[in-house]
Amino acid sequence: MRLSLKLHPDSICAAVVGIDVEVARASAGSLVLSYIVTGTIGDLRLPALAAPVRTDELWKHTCFEVFVCATAADSYYEFNFAPSTQWAAYRFDGYRSGMTVASEIGAPRIDVQSNAERYELQVALALDPLPGAAKWRLGLSAMIEETNGRKSYWALAHPPSKPDFHHADCFTLELAAPSRP
Repeated sequence: MRLSLKLHPDSICAAVVGIDVEVARASAGSLVLSYIVTGTIGDLRLPALAAPVRTDELWKHTCFEVFVCATAADSYYEFNFAPSTQWAAYRFDGYRSGMTVASEIGAPRIDVQSNAERYELQVALALDPLPGAAKWRLGLSAMIEETNGRKSYWALAHPPSKPDFHHADCFTLELAAPSRP
């Protein structure tokens, strides 16, 4: 399925026309995402490709994110994917509490493609620690930094007030477990 992220009402982004995300849950413990940015890509601050290693504080610059939880759980995972192909995975016990590095999550496969008007970051994640038979709730988001330093915040839904991708109002996408053949 393909969904569009919305710009936070307090954000401005002259370089981006829109951000879509293609989402697929092909098997019980996997998630495949494609973040597609359209606009003037040369006006985005995109780090150069680097080794695809686990790295903290990716959210400080252009970063694509997904938050995932089983529908019956308070705990959730946060995943950050940078245009450099660096990534991060964290586990939270509840809303912004009990954060730990999710060392049980292996490295995702990240691919990027870009031209003057389109940027795409594709991610394939193995989420074996999450119950595969359960529905998952997802929050999809992105933080975009323009070359002028301005940052904008994009999500499927935003809570009232300031941008907060951890807020329950952002977890709007429900994905059922794939049906067995």
